[in-house]
Amino acid sequence: MRPLVWLTAALAVGAASPSAAQDRRPTIPPPSITEYEPVSTLVVPETMVPRAKFPVVDLHGHPPTLDDPETIAEVVDAMDDLNLRVMVQARGSSGARLTSQIEAVRAAGQEDRFVFFTTLDLRNVGPGSGARIAAQLEADVAAGAVGIGEIGKGFGLSNRKSDGSRLQLDDPELDPVWQTAARLGIPVFIHTADPPEFFEPLDYENERWLEMALFENRRFNDPARFPTFETLMEERNRLVARHPETTFILAHMGWHTHDLARLGELFDAHPNVFAEVGAVLYDLGRQPRFAHDFFVAYQDRILFGKDSFRPEEYPYFWRVFETEDEYFDYYRDYHAFWKLYGMGLPDDVLRKLYHENALRVIPNMPTDGFR
Repeated sequence: MRPLVWLTAALAVGAASPSAAQDRRPTIPPPSITEYEPVSTLVVPETMVPRAKFPVVDLHGHPPTLDDPETIAEVVDAMDDLNLRVMVQARGSSGARLTSQIEAVRAAGQEDRFVFFTTLDLRNVGPGSGARIAAQLEADVAAGAVGIGEIGKGFGLSNRKSDGSRLQLDDPELDPVWQTAARLGIPVFIHTADPPEFFEPLDYENERWLEMALFENRRFNDPARFPTFETLMEERNRLVARHPETTFILAHMGWHTHDLARLGELFDAHPNVFAEVGAVLYDLGRQPRFAHDFFVAYQDRILFGKDSFRPEEYPYFWRVFETEDEYFDYYRDYHAFWKLYGMGLPDDVLRKLYHENALRVIPNMPTDGFR
């Protein structure tokens, strides 16, 4: 679906004029960034949504390793409460670790609640690695894997080739892997880079200052150690362009939720590209009208995913997607200092987001329980 006229308007953003308060100083000692926790006095309707309106496929599931009956039962109980019908085990595993989970889920009688993605060994890639990795992929799919992923952000950021150079996302040595995925009809679920703010200077204009200050391993703003955000985006885009028959699902909406028009351009240029919403609710919930229209325009290209398996956090997603509530908290204060608003998505879009797109894109999905 082509972008609407409003989409291009996002590209023309004027500079905000400075506020008079910028030249003022408090007359009493100000709190630190971690001390200032204002309590809203706004009184507006609240709509709690403990269960999703329609059954959900969590494409970006990270449950514990599903290799014993107790763990499987605990995860299924939590899924039932949330209306999660199927979870993709995206903590990619291969070989025996993959087959042991598939067998354990089958023995527990829960094979209709989980599907499994395999992983790729992208360490020390050199001549012949592509064929070797592709052969392991074939074996894992034969054992029951239905996709590749989650391919972690180390691919592009830090993985090294056998000659010591950085492994680029579009390295031709890996072409046999992506070609094999296309032939097998399985999607490639890929996490490229991280939020663009992590690649910017750690100064007081950076929206993610607190998170970067708390977690040193989320700072990728040293050009001597890491490629730039734009370099990674260019490599990823060349990868998906060179393999138009391969289905790519971009984790975290490709880290373009701060600039949805850019993601729309990527969708338009590459019909083989999809995206999932894991861990980017903080951006979607602060632009509810713009995000609503984007989800309607690209309703066939977006899938649900959560990223971390914390059952208490899923209802925030249901509330943003299903309601028109205003000015409510996000679940992690170091991700966002702002409040969220409901997008109020229509039912037909919700169904596609929650499960229909996943059932279409991922092969051999369980279909019972979806209405």
